[in-house]
Amino acid sequence: MSETVESVSALIIQKLLANPKVPRDIDGNCKIMEDLAFDSLAVMNFVMEVEDTLDVSVPLDKLADIRTINDLAKCIVDLKNKG
Repeated sequence: MSETVESVSALIIQKLLANPKVPRDIDGNCKIMEDLAFDSLAVMNFVMEVEDTLDVSVPLDKLADIRTINDLAKCIVDLKNKG
């Protein structure tokens, strides 16, 4: 199956909404740290959860460029397409 940025973003949002502390009105443009109030440890834990679900590994140097949910989705899709 070939994932799109939209489908991966939707999956990420679905995972985020499972957490009762996350705002209900999130979309792909939400900034993970600012809008969702995630600290760096929470971001790392969440990315690991997404990696496990999608069977992909996001290199640490790529995490520095990820600000929004869509950034994370695009990074994952790019990694899966290269692999």
